[in-house]
Amino acid sequence: MKKVLMMLVLVGTLILSACGGGMAQTEDHDHAAGTGVEVHDAWARSAMKDGNGAAYMLVHNPRTEDDAIIGASSDAANVVEIHLSQMKADGTMEMIKQESIAVPAEGEVELKPGSYHVMLIGLKQDLKAGDEITVTLHFTHHEDITLTVPVMDAENMGGSGMDGHNMMEATTTP
Repeated sequence: MKKVLMMLVLVGTLILSACGGGMAQTEDHDHAAGTGVEVHDAWARSAMKDGNGAAYMLVHNPRTEDDAIIGASSDAANVVEIHLSQMKADGTMEMIKQESIAVPAEGEVELKPGSYHVMLIGLKQDLKAGDEITVTLHFTHHEDITLTVPVMDAENMGGSGMDGHNMMEATTTP
């Protein structure tokens, strides 16, 4: 009886650990310990090879020191940048390359469709729902955080599908 109960506990634990619910996996030890910058709910939208894609997430800074995302990298794209999408006065969307994104002390910043995001330029492969890619965030004060990011269809995640990436005007901040 004890063996059967132990087996059920083990199987239940394995099932629960497999049901991560879209939470990005990280190799960052501070993240796991809860003492440093944390990344939650990361996902990338589906896109086609040679095109552009985007990754979104919630970045939380529980520390008492401000930090900033100063860049990103991924083996899924030729170029990776951090961008801000915003509506222009004439009603068109523009995408502005950012040198950094502030992550306030004891605060958070959400990278989401129509706002801040990690831009994946020149995809090396199709990004299909169910795939996973690796994205590394670079910070001013915190160590890099490497994430395993699930690919999802944007329309199922509150995005418009293409998030206007094929129609946006790209600019760079000073």
